[in-house]
Amino acid sequence: MKIRIKLWQKVLLAIAAFAAAIVVFMVRLPSAFSHIDKEMHSLFYFLAAAFLNVLFAKRNLLVHAFIFGFLYTFGIGIEYAQQYSNTYLHKKIHGNADPADIYANLQGLIAFSALWLCYAAVIFLWKKTKRKDAADNAPSVKK
Repeated sequence: MKIRIKLWQKVLLAIAAFAAAIVVFMVRLPSAFSHIDKEMHSLFYFLAAAFLNVLFAKRNLLVHAFIFGFLYTFGIGIEYAQQYSNTYLHKKIHGNADPADIYANLQGLIAFSALWLCYAAVIFLWKKTKRKDAADNAPSVKK
């Protein structure tokens, strides 16, 4: 049985996930995790890309590229929002904007994109082969 989720439900789910992500990114990371901060950035963006691609893109390259760009821009924006919140609140609730974090975000996005492109290519070739086999096995009609 295939479950069909409506577009508005997908959008609502994505908004809720990003609202939670913003809250988590705006709070200081516990010191126990500070030594794996970059890995956590890469993992989050890898998983966020996977989540959004499964939800919206399927195998559509244009939608995948949009998701990549959106997440990259989100990563840059959240880093500067952390910096701004420290200034605006006159209290350090998070670290400073870190270009290394943005680079780690990009690494996670690139890793997912490489995996996604391989998957999309394999599915495309498999379907193309299947269509060719079906055409070869179809009974020919003579006039």
